[in-house]
Amino acid sequence: MTTNKKPGKWRARTLGVRGGQMRTPFQETSEPLFMTSGYAYESADEAEGRFTGAAPGYQYSRYSNPTVTMFEERMAALEGAPAARATASGMAAVSGVFLSALKTGDHVVGAKAMFGACRYVIEEILPRFGITHTFVDGGDIDQWAAAMTPGTRMLFLETPANPTLAIVDLKAVAKIADKAGAWLVVDNAFASPVLQRPMAFGAHVVVHSSTKYIDGQGRALGGVILCKEDFLKDHLQPFLRNTGPAISPFNAWLHLKSLETLDLRMRAHCESAAKVADFLAGQKKITRVLYPFREDHPQHKLARAQMAGGGGVVTFEVDGGKAAAFRLENALQLIDVSNNLGDAKSIMTHPETTTHQRVNPQARLELGVTPGLLRLSVGLEDPADLCEDLEQALKGV
Repeated sequence: MTTNKKPGKWRARTLGVRGGQMRTPFQETSEPLFMTSGYAYESADEAEGRFTGAAPGYQYSRYSNPTVTMFEERMAALEGAPAARATASGMAAVSGVFLSALKTGDHVVGAKAMFGACRYVIEEILPRFGITHTFVDGGDIDQWAAAMTPGTRMLFLETPANPTLAIVDLKAVAKIADKAGAWLVVDNAFASPVLQRPMAFGAHVVVHSSTKYIDGQGRALGGVILCKEDFLKDHLQPFLRNTGPAISPFNAWLHLKSLETLDLRMRAHCESAAKVADFLAGQKKITRVLYPFREDHPQHKLARAQMAGGGGVVTFEVDGGKAAAFRLENALQLIDVSNNLGDAKSIMTHPETTTHQRVNPQARLELGVTPGLLRLSVGLEDPADLCEDLEQALKGV
């Protein structure tokens, strides 16, 4: 197979289309999809060489696959990361980072505002292996510093966070991690590499649910871990190879092809989300609107310093609690009610009863996940149609 020429000179939008591309002797213009579990060798000697690492090539698609490699290399190019490994889902990526690098006696510091499943892994699964944790207010740098212990090996955060869109100062937290010799792991799923590249601010590891904006059309699950070569060699690669959270080559191909339009889609999501956020802010039945690039967002200056756009998610609170939120959702005619995000179709979620349903009620309230809170993933429809749908739905609240 042949590879691209001079990819280092290309800009991000070009990398999204051409990065990591490999062609077979047929010289196909669309990246090939290799649906195979195994690979044949010319000889027993070649098989031995591939397993010892002395000879290049593929062995088994649980370890690596040409289509998956193209997806990984394109993601690494977009994120500015030395290495990438794809996984079966976003949570497989998050869990893989934790379980590959941590051991009994280690300590994790995490921002309180995070996806419910991530919090479950930290609170419920890691303690089974003797790994402790401390949750902090991600926006309070003093709390990050105070939570560090001699055993702290990892700091974990989402920015923007799910679902409150809280922003964390990446440079400041990275400095704390560096001082302690710990890894800073950043979930970048809400921003995507188009809007934010955490490694440029000092992050050591970046994770994605490629199910979201990278796929962009609600079709297939996937995850990505981006890191430096030493983290890959010493921790991640042996874990992934032997535990097997491998992405399907077909899913990797879908996400690889979606990267071609990621830049265009993210800019459209941002433009529409900003308009929808402004519309919601003017509605009497809405008590709070959260969107990172609005001036009334408590961290809008930090968001603008770290991100190239406000993202495609708007979070808002309806006056009247859960009952009012449900009435609004049930009255929607265009926007779908679902727990996914990052789709071309707009989706509304009630976090208290879905994504954060298993989070302790007191912890939910501390995060700002109130009964009336709704998360809107703004799709690629005309924003005027979305606002009209919200307007008619609000009449029944």
